[in-house]
Amino acid sequence: MIGRGRESPRKTRGRADRAFGPTSASLEASRRSLLRWYRRHRRPLPWRKTSDPYRIWVSEVLLQQTPVTTALRYYRSFLRRFPTLSLLARAPLRDVLKTWEGAGYYARARLMRSAARVLLRKASGHWPRQSDQLRTLPGFGPYMSCSLAALAFGERVVALDTNGRRVLSRLFLIRDPLTSRHTEVRLRDLGTALLGRASPRDFNEALMELGQRICRPNQPRCSECPLARTCLARQELPDPALLPARRVRPRRPHVRASVAIIPWRGRVLVAPRPPSGLLGGLYEFPGGKVQPGESPEEAVVREVREEVGVAPACPPHLLGRLEHDYSHFHVSLHVFALPVRDARRASGVRRRWRWVTGEELRRLPLPAATRKMWPWVTEVLSAPPRPSPPATCPG
Repeated sequence: MIGRGRESPRKTRGRADRAFGPTSASLEASRRSLLRWYRRHRRPLPWRKTSDPYRIWVSEVLLQQTPVTTALRYYRSFLRRFPTLSLLARAPLRDVLKTWEGAGYYARARLMRSAARVLLRKASGHWPRQSDQLRTLPGFGPYMSCSLAALAFGERVVALDTNGRRVLSRLFLIRDPLTSRHTEVRLRDLGTALLGRASPRDFNEALMELGQRICRPNQPRCSECPLARTCLARQELPDPALLPARRVRPRRPHVRASVAIIPWRGRVLVAPRPPSGLLGGLYEFPGGKVQPGESPEEAVVREVREEVGVAPACPPHLLGRLEHDYSHFHVSLHVFALPVRDARRASGVRRRWRWVTGEELRRLPLPAATRKMWPWVTEVLSAPPRPSPPATCPG
């Protein structure tokens, strides 16, 4: 056709590559560059110096939802307290949660203990070596089972966490949302092709390290990236950070709640939360949501009556208010001191309420929001002792 010149072979070849998938030459080039970069720049993290599947597992669980610097601290303290799988399996849940305190996402700690107990009971503490076998353990999803199988046992699989998905979506220009099943399968196939005959441990560690340090969610450091020459997002997009495609996150709901610090004879009343669900197994004070049309003072009185089954001895005294963020909502907590009548009746009912001293409270596993209340707990416990039940509220 007049006026149309011949397209350059480079452009034509680029389109063909994207239509039919990456060539073996481009995969080899990317693989070599990635592993060469990793060998030069990898961080000397303690879990990279061991082949013990238990220690690798502890690190991988922590790294799922925790920054590396924080994970390092908890990795060391957790292994000091539970150096072997059998000690973790036999430990009371309360001790496991206390050791995990502050790391967040406490379901991880509960599931680790459950998996350890299963391994000890059914396999005498011996680990399955294949990802499909590991998948049967509590807390082992697709990522965890592939990660441990690759890092500890050398199975030729790719473990795709958020970092790995991001790297591959940019490298291979995957525009579809990463949440779809089709995209997940495609990423896994591309990752397996990129792995080739490389060491599964080095490859998976390199992919995660690159996503954490270079191919970041925002402002990726493309000039330092070993995959820059083969990255299709860098070639095709004005900003590689446009991938992966982001879904619009809804605003986190705001919750108002009231909490009662109930004193009696130098103790305060606490109970463990139900073992499953948000903050399962952690100890907290009585309290709950402020209902529509209800004041925080009315809410705390109602919650104490419903949860503990005792009547306040006087109106609640506001100690203060604190703000706290959870993963899916924000809460404003109104914290009250609230002496009650018939305090002896409060312990042992419904949710296993118990009276604890300040020192005993420190030894219990507590949510972060409850730990923030410690100055008010000290204030309540240091108040002059009064008869129980008190006839009047302290002024």
